[in-house]
Amino acid sequence: MKAYDHFYINGEWVSPVTARMQDVVNPATEQAIGQVALGSAADVEKAVAAARAAFETWSQTSVEERLALLERIITLYSERMEEMTQAISSEMGAPIRLARNSQAPIGLVHFKTVRKVLQSYDFEESLAGSQLVKEPVGVCGFITPWNWPMNQIACKVAPALACGCTMVLKPSELAPISANLFAQIMHDAGVPPGVFNMVNGDGPGVGAALTAHPDVDMVSLTGSTRAGIQVSKAAADTVKRVALELGGKSPNIILEDADFDAAVAAGAAECFRNTGQSCNAPTRMLVPARLHDRAVEIAKATAEETIAGDPQSKQTVIGPLANSAQFSKVQSMIQAAIDEGSELVAGGVGRPEGLERGYFVKATVFANVKNDMLVAREEVFGPVLAIMPYQDEDEAVAIANESPYGLAGYVQSGDIEHARAIARKIRAGTIFLNGNNFDPNAPFGGYKQSGNGREWGSFAFHDFLELKGIVGYNPPA
Repeated sequence: MKAYDHFYINGEWVSPVTARMQDVVNPATEQAIGQVALGSAADVEKAVAAARAAFETWSQTSVEERLALLERIITLYSERMEEMTQAISSEMGAPIRLARNSQAPIGLVHFKTVRKVLQSYDFEESLAGSQLVKEPVGVCGFITPWNWPMNQIACKVAPALACGCTMVLKPSELAPISANLFAQIMHDAGVPPGVFNMVNGDGPGVGAALTAHPDVDMVSLTGSTRAGIQVSKAAADTVKRVALELGGKSPNIILEDADFDAAVAAGAAECFRNTGQSCNAPTRMLVPARLHDRAVEIAKATAEETIAGDPQSKQTVIGPLANSAQFSKVQSMIQAAIDEGSELVAGGVGRPEGLERGYFVKATVFANVKNDMLVAREEVFGPVLAIMPYQDEDEAVAIANESPYGLAGYVQSGDIEHARAIARKIRAGTIFLNGNNFDPNAPFGGYKQSGNGREWGSFAFHDFLELKGIVGYNPPA
């Protein structure tokens, strides 16, 4: 059983100031597969000091130097892709196909996208008689979750490096194996000491200290809305920049002119993907009232065909939930929805048949759901679908927007212009038309309580740059 008992600070693997160990549990077996050291404010102090010192030189590097570093990271990440795949699958239960095809590669995708953006990004431009200069914001604190570990780490670290920032990463203490491998890749790629630092730990011990630290210039969190509120309050005392990617309850509007059967099946499968542990999952399926029963029939069949089991099996569609707390939460929310009177048509409480151990949960479908029901209002973060009937498109849009969240939305239609017209009416940061068409160049982030700021592509650069107007600058003729 491996111990992840060192932090990466100032270009070295160092021991915690005070050692406090926690088991790393494989959610498929409920067995400890390692231990991780949990840091403290004293470790954060060391890491921030290293990042602050390194900022003086890294912020002055050329685009060519930063591109060369990104290139080395991309090469080494590619070489260790299968190792990253296995790390993610073992620590958070992703089925091996999902880990190999999506979870691990998505980190590489973000680095490649940032490399392309940096090649032509304008850090200076003329504005009449003045000059606009975009400069790195400073030392950044990153707090990332366990559900898509490399996605969230890479889409923060890559643009921050490209913009000339230095950083301290606090990955999820529940998924530290992939983060430790990532830190080793950064070290082997020759990231200068202090530019990238990583301190493992929990929210109270490390996250709070990082957020409140006066020498941290910006904080970027991916997590729950509750956590986002706490981070915003803690950051307010030092007036630091805060970027938040938070919860979601994404609507999936299936229009009359869609390929209905295919759209329902695909929408249900996307809801169940990653065992429902995606903040942009299409968990509210809105269907024409006259087709509601047909939608229920298809979604029920899809749920029953969604095989839960050993993440290492190629036949497995969904693995376990990532940890015991998430398992308890999802089970209790399914039971609460049943108690509230929601119509259960597939799945429900308890483990799938034949699985007596592991944090496995049934793919679950509720029908005839109203927007004031718990299963429509609250983010379950499990494979739980709510099917909601609507009378006309205006009602569908109203239902979609009647939520405190606004991270994503989905629209299914046989007419792309029809789909785009509906998409413009949905108050959410990303709208997927006719499926989850992942685009790392498009902005990702939310409206309302789903957060602020945008990640991915060139849009990620904004939060890591300060704008300086040099007034009176006269460019040469």
